Amino acid sequence: MWDEEDGFYYDVLRLPDGSASRLKVRSIVGMLPLCATTVVEPWQRERPPYTTARYLARLQRMPHLRQDIHPTGPGHYGLADRGMIALVRPDRLRRILSRILDENEFLSPYGIRAVSRYHAENPYVVRVHGEEFRVDYLPAESNSGMSGGNSNWRGPIWMPVNIMLTRALLQFYLYYGDDFKVECPTGSGNLMNLFEVSRVAKLIQLSYLDPKTALELGRVAAFPP
Repeated sequence: MWDEEDGFYYDVLRLPDGSASRLKVRSIVGMLPLCATTVVEPWQRERPPYTTARYLARLQRMPHLRQDIHPTGPGHYGLADRGMIALVRPDRLRRILSRILDENEFLSPYGIRAVSRYHAENPYVVRVHGEEFRVDYLPAESNSGMSGGNSNWRGPIWMPVNIMLTRALLQFYLYYGDDFKVECPTGSGNLMNLFEVSRVAKLIQLSYLDPKTALELGRVAAFPP
């Protein structure tokens, strides 16, 4: 669920009594909506006219849905007359990227962390029925025996997630071109288009290295500082 105050997506915990609360853990959960993104080329709209018409008609019948997704349809075409089907609006995209590209949060020298480094000093703690649960930033070994001591979701870099994020950024770049730029890293004053930002996920470059070099770098990249 989108949190307007934090500019990020969070999980929602729903309890049997019907109450609900947001679990404000800054993790890959907040980035995954970016991956629901695809560019629609003009020829792709023209080839299945019935499907395109049904899609646009459905949007017209559901104005509340249109408020929470990326503008789409006639009047909202981008570079080279491309369309866009995406969950994340442009204003939300900027706010999410400001966290992803922050070196004190998700951006590491080797890619995007699974959990924000913010939680190293600020662990997230929630209490349910008198029992305490917490999420720390754990880029290497776990501090508990949960899941066999596996902390893979608590900080290390996940190459598949980095690949999906890279694909999403490239899709947005095909739509916006050089008109959409963000600071990278956040706070640096260095503006980049989304193609340039996508190259920051250096872990993706492992696929172009020889196996021995990739293995050595992989050991470092898997557990970033």
